[in-house]
Amino acid sequence: MSPAIECTSCSSKQQKMFNGELAVHFPGRDGLTKPIVWVFPKIAVCMDCGAAQFRVPARELQVLAGGTQVDEAEIDDAA
Repeated sequence: MSPAIECTSCSSKQQKMFNGELAVHFPGRDGLTKPIVWVFPKIAVCMDCGAAQFRVPARELQVLAGGTQVDEAEIDDAA
């Protein structure tokens, strides 16, 4: 059993890990022409306050940082 992870929001040690599937959209009207970025992270959810935490993989993070497609990143091309 892994050690308890402390919640960064409320310091509780009552967290559970879940599998996630998220479609990240760029904001505003300009976001409609940018790619939708898919991430499938492990998500730590605090059972006391509901805060959730996860990491975005490097390739998908590059898409979010630059707003353009990166080879082998999980995206849906909106344009």
